[in-house]
Amino acid sequence: MMKSRIKIITTTIIVLCLAIFISAYIQKNTDERFVVCIVDPVQKQVKLYWKNDKQQHFKSIQNLKSWLENRNQKLEFAMNAGMYKKDNSPQGLYIEKTKMLSPIGTASGNGNFYMKPNGVFYLTTKKKAGICVSKELKNISEIEYATQSGPMLLVEGKIHSDFKKGSSNVHIRNGVGILPDGKIVFAMSKKEINFYDFATYFKSLGCKNALYLDGFVSRTYFPKENWIQTDGNFGVIIGVVE
Repeated sequence: MMKSRIKIITTTIIVLCLAIFISAYIQKNTDERFVVCIVDPVQKQVKLYWKNDKQQHFKSIQNLKSWLENRNQKLEFAMNAGMYKKDNSPQGLYIEKTKMLSPIGTASGNGNFYMKPNGVFYLTTKKKAGICVSKELKNISEIEYATQSGPMLLVEGKIHSDFKKGSSNVHIRNGVGILPDGKIVFAMSKKEINFYDFATYFKSLGCKNALYLDGFVSRTYFPKENWIQTDGNFGVIIGVVE
């Protein structure tokens, strides 16, 4: 009888601990301040898009979505993939299908892109995702897709030194990070947020490196989460395609 009671108590404790763990995990990975998409680049097609086959800029998520549908492809997720010039060309490095279409930007200047260190989000030909400081990018010949932006939100687990806790510099922001298991986490704030809090979110997920993509112009298309924004006037767009 005593052994039976001990077994019941032990089982109950294990179940309660498991429930607490699951609750904490869900809470950690569900933050109502953000639209979040976590993607395994090995299992899903993650690509960067700039121009269609007629060399016309996609510009908006709707244009990309329609173009893919005409080719019997379904867009599962999309967001703008970094900063761009007035003519919708990428600001800084852009690689598509292993071809460098825009060189890496190393100059200094004003604006978020030039807040050093800035960085590069890339996907290799072996479907491995990565984020690194721009000047540390290596093995370019092995990269299938890449986009440069700035500033870095996290560098080796540390929040960018120029970010200030409690800063009043707030905007809608979107960015990308790499999780410890190699999956990609794309996130956009639903409301205005400062750099420090945005970087802190990626850090809370366990990302060591994370990159800011853009600000108030940001848009995200993620119908699975009932978040559908298909407008925009962008340069490069990130797409996850079925």
